[in-house]
Amino acid sequence: MASWVVGDIHGCARELEHLLERLGLGANDRLISVGDLFHRGPDACGVMELMEDIGALFILGNHEHALLERCGLAPGLVVAQGQPPTRTRFPLLLADDLAGDGRRALTAPPERLPELLHFIQGHAGYFLEHTDIPFASDTIDRRAWCVVHAGRTPGCEAAESKIDDLIYPARLSKRRGPFWFQGYQGPKLVLYGHLPLGEPRRSLHEGKLVALGLDTGCVYGGRLTAYSPELDRFESVAAEKRYAQFS
Repeated sequence: MASWVVGDIHGCARELEHLLERLGLGANDRLISVGDLFHRGPDACGVMELMEDIGALFILGNHEHALLERCGLAPGLVVAQGQPPTRTRFPLLLADDLAGDGRRALTAPPERLPELLHFIQGHAGYFLEHTDIPFASDTIDRRAWCVVHAGRTPGCEAAESKIDDLIYPARLSKRRGPFWFQGYQGPKLVLYGHLPLGEPRRSLHEGKLVALGLDTGCVYGGRLTAYSPELDRFESVAAEKRYAQFS
């Protein structure tokens, strides 16, 4: 039984499919995404379908949060089953920019946007501890682990941090908290994304791993990376191409 935490996918469905082939998830294994599933890459719906097929969990990234806000759907509200969003109820859904994140369009057919929104609302959270996963073993190196998208509130653990800090990191606003590699000392191992780097970013305190950044820039031509806390193992696949320029 193992959980695998994957970095920012950003619509790279083919790379996610290849990574899943490498992982070979069993019936009791689970994939968890750090968020930012859809924008910038070529196939938002393909990512959604793969995640649904395997019953994956994911954290709300800043792109998903922005999408919900633009559509007038505050996080935590659930659209009633059998009553999907419509042009009348949520007119922004069918806007020319395909209800993007405010900076770029979402690469999905307009008619599938209600489906994407239901998926986001039904599966995403701000923070996930290993104890929230039904099959999870108790600790890694006698310490619990958790998954967030971006930053933290100074002096607080993930569960105590403000939602804005978990989603939007310091570089976006002077009011935001720092990233997890900036002064965090544990005790929980925090797995996070959002900041694209060439390799996973390890942060140590007194020789122990306390934070791990898993966004390795797949959508920018890098790699899509997953890490298993139980197995202490990485798997990754190379991007087929560069889909976006880093900015």
